[in-house]
Amino acid sequence: QVQPVESGGGSVQPGGSLRLSCTTSGRTFSSYAMAWFRQAPGKEREFVAAISGSDGRIYYLPSVKGRFTISRDNRDNAKNTMYLQMNNLKPEDTAIYFCAARPSTRAFLTPQQDDYWGQGTQVTVSS
Repeated sequence: QVQPVESGGGSVQPGGSLRLSCTTSGRTFSSYAMAWFRQAPGKEREFVAAISGSDGRIYYLPSVKGRFTISRDNRDNAKNTMYLQMNNLKPEDTAIYFCAARPSTRAFLTPQQDDYWGQGTQVTVSS
């Protein structure tokens, strides 16, 4: 099992940047596919970005491609951390961002009941 914990949210002006981190417990981080989802007020949770466990395949929501970068550190001495670098932020990026983990070699774009979820971190983009 893993327990994701997000950090790095905050408030920025349009055009600004933030880097979110998701740290997980457990020893087999590389065997988990990881993803970011977000949920804006009054809207359903939506997929943002995903990365597979070991071969590094990456997927993005079209509206964030070119602005967001997902990455992960699988090194043995790393802190089992996944990142989401968000640049050129827009007001429509305002949401609670959630980290999710699944014991799978394949990246995932839709959530399942058995996925492991963090508590979320708030991102607010406003002038």
